[in-house]
Amino acid sequence: MKEPERPKVLRCNGCNEYEQRTVSFLQEQGVKDRKAIAVVLGNIYQESTFIPNICEGGQRMPYQSCRRGGYGLIQFTSQDRYDGLGSHARRIGKDPSTLDAQLSYIVTEPQWKEIEPDLKTPGRSVESYMRSTYRWIGWGIHGARTSFAYDYLKRLEEVPAEIPALPPVIEAPTEASPS
Repeated sequence: MKEPERPKVLRCNGCNEYEQRTVSFLQEQGVKDRKAIAVVLGNIYQESTFIPNICEGGQRMPYQSCRRGGYGLIQFTSQDRYDGLGSHARRIGKDPSTLDAQLSYIVTEPQWKEIEPDLKTPGRSVESYMRSTYRWIGWGIHGARTSFAYDYLKRLEEVPAEIPALPPVIEAPTEASPS
């Protein structure tokens, strides 16, 4: 009997831990298209090179110390977005300077919610996804984000999903335990 085919997930070859965790996070959020994920990765790379505790200008510092310019993965620049990150992190009990807190916050923002249906629509072009992400980030300088997206696109590959290991079977004792 042929074993059923396992579901596929995307893996990013040559990516660091934060990049791969972002790929996994996006897939868990329902973003499955390689190009959509590559565009999100390219934008984050352009904004922060995946350094969550980076303040605009390149200094690494805790969230509370960055008081000018953007902060974090997507350079939360406006006061509302910056404060929103801090409030969200407090609410979920995480440090706003971490990848996990920032990814968790990103998907709650109205800017993300506005483009989320676009990112969950498969089969679009890199340029189409890039136009959507402009509404999310609102960058002032386009920079190399599209080139970065194409680089990530080359590195994203479908692989069979990991099957979680079953917990070990604990057998009941055959004799009465000593008291």
